[in-house]
Amino acid sequence: MSELVIGIRHAKPADADAIAGVFDTAWREAYLGVIPTVALERMIARRGPAWWRTAVGRGRPLVVLDAGRRIAGYASYGRCRDRALPAQGEIDELYLAPEYQGIGFGRRLFRAVRNDLADRGLHRIAVWALADNDRARGFYEGQGGRVIAETSERIGGVRLSKVAYFFN
Repeated sequence: MSELVIGIRHAKPADADAIAGVFDTAWREAYLGVIPTVALERMIARRGPAWWRTAVGRGRPLVVLDAGRRIAGYASYGRCRDRALPAQGEIDELYLAPEYQGIGFGRRLFRAVRNDLADRGLHRIAVWALADNDRARGFYEGQGGRVIAETSERIGGVRLSKVAYFFN
């Protein structure tokens, strides 16, 4: 019998290829049919391994979910960038490879990031999600988030609505 060890740790430059792979598959799964295809392909192409190597050293926390020495997901977070929100901290991105979704790893990663933000004195947290991303919305609502703001953004020539969730 083998044992699967799951851990959450700060990303290292050596993780860049794996993070890029998670980004690619997670974004295709989440946004195909939501974000115009050409725009989505361009966004994915810009976030290759070189981009992630730079992101690891950029200063904003970036953690990975390590499942048996395989990167299954990642999250980036830090101080809230939108001063109009009542939040102190923000989770910029939280994604899992599709094969790791729906089995509790997202909740585990979310809790770890919230705990790290709280350790930094950032207890009120915001997370933005595209309004048409039903899976993300269900996840954040299931974690106790409530919608506190709505706006839209033009992506690939299409205006997409997004909502901010607040966690206290």
